[in-house]
Parts: sequence; C-alpha cells; structure tokens
Amino acid sequence: MDSTGLFVYGLTAAVATLLLVFIYDHCRSSELDMIPAIGPSGAVSSWLGVLRFIKDAPAMVQEGYQKHKGGMFRVPLIDKWVVVLTGPRLIEELRKVPEDVLSFDHAMRDLLQVKYTFGLDAQEYPYHTQVTRSHLSRNLQVLFPDVYDEINHVFSTIIPLDQDGWTKVRIYPEIMKAMCRVSNRIFVGLPLCRSPEFEALQQQFALQVVLRATLVNCFPKFAHPIIGRLLTNTPSSIRRCMALLEPIVEERLQNLDQFRDEWNAQPNDLISWLIDVSDNEHRNLRSICLRVLVLNFAALHTSAQSLTHALLNLATYPQYCTPLREEASAVINKDGWTKAAMTKLVKMDSFLKESQRFNSTTLFPMMRKAMRRFVFSDGTVIPSGTHVVAASLPMHLDEEYFESASEFKPFRFSQRREDDGEDPQILLASTTASYIPFGYGHHACPGRFFASSLMKAMMAYLVLNYDIKLEKEGERPPDEWLMMNCTPNRKAEVMFRRRRPT
Repeated sequence: MDSTGLFVYGLTAAVATLLLVFIYDHCRSSELDMIPAIGPSGAVSSWLGVLRFIKDAPAMVQEGYQKHKGGMFRVPLIDKWVVVLTGPRLIEELRKVPEDVLSFDHAMRDLLQVKYTFGLDAQEYPYHTQVTRSHLSRNLQVLFPDVYDEINHVFSTIIPLDQDGWTKVRIYPEIMKAMCRVSNRIFVGLPLCRSPEFEALQQQFALQVVLRATLVNCFPKFAHPIIGRLLTNTPSSIRRCMALLEPIVEERLQNLDQFRDEWNAQPNDLISWLIDVSDNEHRNLRSICLRVLVLNFAALHTSAQSLTHALLNLATYPQYCTPLREEASAVINKDGWTKAAMTKLVKMDSFLKESQRFNSTTLFPMMRKAMRRFVFSDGTVIPSGTHVVAASLPMHLDEEYFESASEFKPFRFSQRREDDGEDPQILLASTTASYIPFGYGHHACPGRFFASSLMKAMMAYLVLNYDIKLEKEGERPPDEWLMMNCTPNRKAEVMFRRRRPT
C-alpha cells in the first residue's frame, strides 16, 4: 500500500474509536474550558472543528489570532485540544518556563511519536545534538570545498550544464535529492553520499516518520503501542543503514581501539564526530546508524522545504535573480566558495529569511507539553498533559511586526541592515520572539546555522549558473497543507536555462 493509501486507511480506521474517546474526554469538566475555543467546543460538535482543522488549519488559526491577539485560544486536534499562544509577549514567557514544567522533549515525543519512529534511545541519549551544536558548525569552514563540490555535482546531474534551452524540473523532489546529497557529503562522505540506495533510504525514512507519527496520533493513547508497532519501519530502516555503513563504522571503531593516539587523523565527518562524543554503551554500529537517520530527518524535513519555497518565490519573481546574481558573483570572486563568503551574501540571506516568513513549513514551530499544572502571568491555567504551541504564520503576516506584511519583499531584512547597521537578529539563522521559523530560545533548531549556509550556497550556485522562471509567469503553485504542516506543492515545476559566459 502506498503512503497515501496507508494514511487514508489508518485515518478511517481511527475515526470510530476516536469519536467515543473524544466524546468522553470532552464531557469532563476541565480548566481548558476557560480558554476560548475556535469553532464548536461541545463533546460532539467539536468534531466539526477537528474536520475544519484537518482541511484548513491556517484559516482557523488566523481566526483565533485575530480574535485573541495577545492572548490564547484553543483548537481541536484529532486526539486533543491544543492551546495556541499569540504574540511576542507570551512567546517570550513561554521561552523562560523550565523544561520540567513545560517540556519541549515530551512535546516532541508526542508529536513525532518518538517511541515508534526513532526509538526513545535517540531522545534520551541525544549525543548527536552535541555534534550538531559543536562539531558541525566548527568544521563547516574546512569542509566547505566538499560542500561546493557536491552542490556542483548534484545540480549538474539534475539540470545538465551542457543542455541548451529551458529545462522543466519538478522542484521539490529534486531539491530533496540535492539536500540529501550535500548534507551526506559531510555526514558520511564519498562515495556513499551518492549511492542511490542510501539516498532512497534517507528520503523514505524522513517521509515515513512524519506520516506514521500522524497516523499514530489519529488513535487514542491506549491504542498507540499496538498501532505504533504495526506501523513502524524503524527497525528495518536501521538494518538497511547498518548494512550500508558497516564497513565504514567498523573500520573507524577498530582504528579507535588500535590507534587511539592518532584518532584525530580519521576522516573529518559526522561518523567520526559521533564516535568521538559517544560513550562506551552507544559507541556501536546500531547507535551511530540511528543517529545518522535522525540527523538526516532533521536536515531533509525542513531545509528542503524551505529552499523549495525560496526557489518557487524566486521563479515567481525572476526580476530578483539579477541583484542576487550580482551579489553572489562579487562575493565569490573575492572570497571563493567558503563559509565566510556565505556570511557576506546579505541579499541572499534576506531573500531566504523573507521566504521563511512568508511561507511556513508549520503553523506551530514552538511546542511544549505541560508536565504539571502551570499558570501564565495573565492567570490562564494550563492543566498537566496539555500541549501549548505558538502561532507563527499569523504573527509573521502581522503589520504590527512587519511593515507591508502581506507583501513578499525579498530585501526587507537586508534593507534594515543598510538603514540600521549590523544587527545579528536580522540574519536568517537568528530568532526573535516575533520571528520563529526555527523556534526560539534554548530549544531553537541547533542545525539552523548549518542549514542556512547550505541554502545560501545552493541558491548562489543556481542563480550564478541558471536563469530561473515559472512556465506560467507569476503563477506560484499553491502550497499543500495537512493540519498544521505545510509543504511546497509537490507537483510544482520550475524552468531552468543554463547561463553562458558573456
């Protein structure tokens, strides 16, 4: 059964059971009743809200934002009510609440059904997060020639450089492929990063995590152990990854035992970094392969979507290719294809940041779970077990925080740098209480600096080597929403034409 069929079958099977559980749950008195609901809130009538949320979550959240701006409201998901915070004041307050009160980790466990998609070991012993925060950022400068080499190779494959005329490319799957190849040039190196089998494994795993977590969340909690084990493909994915990585990992582990004093001479990639920071219990093939899968999920799921959104916006407004191309040419002619050069692509940085503001990958990039009863400063009570989220898209399109917010202005942030001087908060990878695509605070995405460098390098390569447009000028294919998650249109095509030296 394909992914779409699996989802429809699972959703249909869940509805009857869920209806009874949902009615029972909603009949109980709750402190959540004091928080205004969007749509009906009765035991049965709230199901109309669930159906509306599945069909058009952005409009529902926008309605709540307009009615309760600066405050909170709640929306019904299939298995629970979720409390939605609006505005920077409450987001700032949410940031400051300790993890043992409003937990990011436990919210992610529920959202991604970690027990059945990754396994709890990956979250309880997240040594891969240390690698992302330290080793990846620290080594990107020296590894950037490899990044550029892989960008050149993969795009030359997707859009042949010797081809004349316009070439039509279904952009989202090809950007997913490119992001997978480039990321894994650093993660596992050559030749494995170009292996069709390895690439297919990483892409399939990233897709299935989201799909299967969504399906499990369609069922009541008592059914999760049964449904989760029926749906999970994690063991088979780990076995496939182990088969591909075994020669590399086992050689590294053997070298560590035999040549510990010369360990620094090992290849400078993710595998070596994971071995370096892991303890004895997790320094083994299975543990390292699981972390490779997890980090690929993190890299592919949002970065490929964000870059695709940006390319669709650039193709919709091809007049911006020229200033981006002129900037990239000037910077790279001076500094080469280096990480340092990427920091000087001010207009490119602004274009990508504006694209993330304008086209979200999720309505709720910040999510917490109440581990015990919590009271916000305005007196709103959050019962234990409740999920609390922050609404991003309505705030990103609010005139109070962004002038001409409903207009796509690609150089909005670079112009602010020119007007107000250098400000780190204006950069793509920066987060503030009013700009939260990467989250905000301690739990903001640790890989956002790596992702922003890769996206700028890939955009720079494309504008330097190709003309870009849509087949139907100015008609950007609509994004695709499923509840709070957004992907670029999977069928959208972008036209590329090889630029010839003049």
